[in-house]
Amino acid sequence: MSFDTPEGTRGAQLPPAEQMRRMNEDVIADIRAGGSGPDGMNALVLVTVGRKSGQERQTPVAYFPLDGDSYAIVASAAGAARHPVWYRNLAAAPDRVRVVVAGEELAVTAEELAGSERDRVWAKITAAAPGFAEYERATDRTIPVIRLLPKGHGED
Repeated sequence: MSFDTPEGTRGAQLPPAEQMRRMNEDVIADIRAGGSGPDGMNALVLVTVGRKSGQERQTPVAYFPLDGDSYAIVASAAGAARHPVWYRNLAAAPDRVRVVVAGEELAVTAEELAGSERDRVWAKITAAAPGFAEYERATDRTIPVIRLLPKGHGED
């Protein structure tokens, strides 16, 4: 599946970039040390390649277990009008992604969910974490849902 969900025209205001960077550093360190996300939420470190810089980027992201050993993540950006930068990095290189979950690193492939599959997973996500439904109400964009599949998943 392609990463082609359009951005919105309205949405929530995000905190300043430097404030987010400092907060994310602490969360990343905790997850890499084997911990979970803030407030007990399942979180992973998403490791992407910057689409412009080519440099490795790390972002803490909430995750939701899916069937088998895959994960769903949500490009909510807290309901902002624009997608998070990591979404655009995934779009540019969906096969050059790693995650760190509870201190364990794993190579994955990313795919954006669409249609009824996206709707089914989105319903599970918002039931488990109602704050994501609030993000959806804050913006006019469809919030992308991404499946992360371990490399080699389904291969012989």
